[in-house]
Amino acid sequence: MFSKKRNFKNQNWFDVFAHAAEGCWYGLRTQRNFKIHLFLSLLVLGLGLWLEVSFERFLLLVMAIIFGFTVEMANTAFEKTVDLVTEKYNPKAKIAKDLAAGTMLMASIGLAVLGFLILLPPLFEKLFGF
Repeated sequence: MFSKKRNFKNQNWFDVFAHAAEGCWYGLRTQRNFKIHLFLSLLVLGLGLWLEVSFERFLLLVMAIIFGFTVEMANTAFEKTVDLVTEKYNPKAKIAKDLAAGTMLMASIGLAVLGFLILLPPLFEKLFGF
């Protein structure tokens, strides 16, 4: 689909976007957590539409989802870079990868809290009338 050999200088806009799309496709195709994030994101967006949350709250959900994908992709890029630098076990590489994964964990916790704060009140109102 995309060329394996890249010229990183003097790229036109199409090439820039094609390489970015290739990165997104790689994440979706190969990363289990990316697939989980996509599933949960679609669920959250569907729930937001069903609950008829305000435009502002829906926008916050969309921004949170984009932020989550961004952190997930940065984490994957960082881990792949560490793998490129060292093939054998290195305790410093482990720490670096653990910190990158911890970044995603912290973002996920924060994003989940944001999602609950936005979606739980209208969900309780729709289901229980309060």
